[in-house]
Amino acid sequence: MKDANATEVLETLRQAQASHELSIIKLSEPIISYTPGAAQDSRQRGSDASNTPLEGSTPASLEADLAHYAELFAKLRFSYVEQVTKEKFIRAIVGDPPMIVSMQENLDLEKENGEAKAQLKMRKLQVADMVAELEKMGRELSRRYERVQKETTQLAELPGKTEELEAQVAVLRAAQDASGPNPNLYLPLAKTLDLVAKGRAEQHHLARELAALQAKVPRKAKEADRLRAELQPLETKLQHSAEAARDAQRRKEAALGGLADDLEQRARWWRASEGVLREVLNIQN
Repeated sequence: MKDANATEVLETLRQAQASHELSIIKLSEPIISYTPGAAQDSRQRGSDASNTPLEGSTPASLEADLAHYAELFAKLRFSYVEQVTKEKFIRAIVGDPPMIVSMQENLDLEKENGEAKAQLKMRKLQVADMVAELEKMGRELSRRYERVQKETTQLAELPGKTEELEAQVAVLRAAQDASGPNPNLYLPLAKTLDLVAKGRAEQHHLARELAALQAKVPRKAKEADRLRAELQPLETKLQHSAEAARDAQRRKEAALGGLADDLEQRARWWRASEGVLREVLNIQN
């Protein structure tokens, strides 16, 4: 069901993109199709859109062309104003009768020009604000368009990834069924989180105990070295004592000779006789 929804959304996006295709070439067509009149300067720049092939249009080249045309239109406007002013001045001079302008008319005209310039300046500021807002909106739309393109690609890859994950889930479930049921695998999310928290707490506790034991290791090692140092003379003394005892035993046996064996046999006979008498007479220690 989810794959079907993803496929439908992807198809809708593709149809929308096909019907509203955005490209630098299409955006540059209004500028490229413009052909200036005879008043255009004969000098052409290398970045002029009329000399630039469509395949080479880029945002940077379009921006350069717009700046070029803005500069060109400013020059054309100055030339137009200059030409119109000259024509009016010549007509006023050579006209019959000639046009005579008084000082008051000049002042009134200057006042009107000042008001017109103020309005023009205000309109220019409005246009500049509008252009800045349009540029900001264009950049935002460009980012959104790129994000939509990226998400569309991810959406196209989603069904395949979903199938792969479902296959992995099936393999894991089969392995789980083969290994036997584990009750911890069927716990709800809350109990699973509690179990994980307990495991982590126990792990932290063991880590603290291990750190404490590791801190005691140097002191215990020093104590063990001290005990070994104290034990070594005792072991040496024990070895000497054992050797002395063995030497004394050998000397005693050598001095007594066969008498030791006779005494040992007599002692065994006396102990056996004592045991028999105690049993007969029922004598206790």
